Amino acid sequence: MSQSLYTPARAPGPDGYSVDISPASAGWRFSSMRVLHVKPGETVTLSTGESEWITLPLAGACRLTCGDATFDLIGRSSVFERVTDFAYVPPDATVTIFSELGGRFALLGAVSSSTLAPRYGRAEDVPVELRGAGSASRQANNFASPDAFETDRLVAVEVLVPGGNWASYPPHKHDEERPGEARLEEIYYFEVRGGSGPGEPGPGGYQRVYSSGPDRQIDVLAEVSTGDTILIPYGYHGPTMASPGYDLYFLNVLAGPAAERTMAFCDDPTHDWVRGSWRDQVVDSRLPMTSSRGVA
Repeated sequence: MSQSLYTPARAPGPDGYSVDISPASAGWRFSSMRVLHVKPGETVTLSTGESEWITLPLAGACRLTCGDATFDLIGRSSVFERVTDFAYVPPDATVTIFSELGGRFALLGAVSSSTLAPRYGRAEDVPVELRGAGSASRQANNFASPDAFETDRLVAVEVLVPGGNWASYPPHKHDEERPGEARLEEIYYFEVRGGSGPGEPGPGGYQRVYSSGPDRQIDVLAEVSTGDTILIPYGYHGPTMASPGYDLYFLNVLAGPAAERTMAFCDDPTHDWVRGSWRDQVVDSRLPMTSSRGVA
């Protein structure tokens, strides 16, 4: 179980995908993620199938067309530059993505019966939240959180962690339907900035995932690099640790069976006291890490 949850980065295949996680490949019901590499001047056509999707530029700009709707996504040079615009498309649709200069685009999906129309998400409308304090300070771009953008089941947020800081802390879980907690399937996708060598940075952080029960069937501590992914079918996840000298980005996709969209979670009771310690600490002065509006 533990080994199958972590997948290291790979080069894009003939279909252009370097990440291609579906409910079938993950062994669950709802959540999907793909990372599509589009060559300069290339047009890619895809079917949304039984899922609703958000297209989120990781690096580059594109024009997305779905039926009569066309959206020009301004995008960004990297996830560490700015908050980006994005586009939503419903199930059972055909989508084309064209990029004049090429780029990498995250496709975030959830199995759905949505009848929502295709629509554009403005970067200026994305709520940016500074969470935690001290060495647990981080930035959350809540572009498709339940309160920020309407979908049927899909929830997605970005988190940026300055070097040396921890996120997803205290460790938390959402694997039970009960007051204050929801059952959600979650995917983490990582990118790293830092290092002194040429080209892409090497490993720049770590991710912990472990079972909430006594069996320890899930027991992951993975060193993460740009393009790595981790599946979280259940159990506690966190901390997400950015190594000193390396800034860490992770993209979360969540979906579950509940009729109401929520990110409700339960902290690991061993560590929930940590939240109280933030009252006496200030937020890391390196935050926000990217240009944004409406920082909370």
